[in-house]
Amino acid sequence: MLDTNINHERARLYMKDVSSAASMYIDEDDREDRRNAILDVQLTDFELSVRSRNCLKKMNLKTLGDLLRVTEAELLSFKNFGETSLTEIKNLLTAKGLRLGQSLEDARGGAKRPLPPSLGNVPQEVLNKSVSDLELSVRSRKALQRLNISAIGELAGRTEAELLGCKNFGQTSLTEIKQQLATFGLSLRKLED
Repeated sequence: MLDTNINHERARLYMKDVSSAASMYIDEDDREDRRNAILDVQLTDFELSVRSRNCLKKMNLKTLGDLLRVTEAELLSFKNFGETSLTEIKNLLTAKGLRLGQSLEDARGGAKRPLPPSLGNVPQEVLNKSVSDLELSVRSRKALQRLNISAIGELAGRTEAELLGCKNFGQTSLTEIKQQLATFGLSLRKLED
C-alpha cells in the first residue's frame, strides 16, 4: 500500500511497527524469571472450592508448577476429585496460559517427575525396572496404571497419601507395595523429601 499511497495512515502504522520490531530485543532471562514466578504461585492464592483445595492438598500439589506435572487421569484417579474439580483446575490453568501435563510434554519423554534425593544411591537399572516385575495384586497393578506409574523409581517417588488417594487403593495395597519396594531396598517418598 505504501508504494501506491504513501499517505495511507494504516499502512504507515504497519511500517512503523515492522521497523521497530526489527530493532526489538527480548531478554530471555527476564522471560524465564517471569515464567518461574508464575509457576511458583501457591494454589492457596486462588479461590478454589473446598473439595478441590482438599484434594490438591492430599495429593501434595502446592503450586501452579506442580499442576503442570500431573495429568487429567492422575487427578481423576484420586478419591473425591471429579469432573467438576477437574473443570475448575483446567479453567484456572487456562486463564494463566497453562495446561495439565504441560511439563511432561515439555520433557519429551524424560522423567515424569523428579526423583527424590533419597533415591540417588540406588542403581539406575533398579529404578528403571517395570512395576510389572513386582509381585502385586490385580487391584494394586490397576491403581498404578491409573496413576501412570510404570517404573519402580516413579513408584518410590510417590507418597503414601498419593497412593491412598487413588480409587480402590487401600491399606492392604499400600502394605503390599511397601513390602515389594523393600525387596529392592526402597521405600515410598516421605513428605519432607
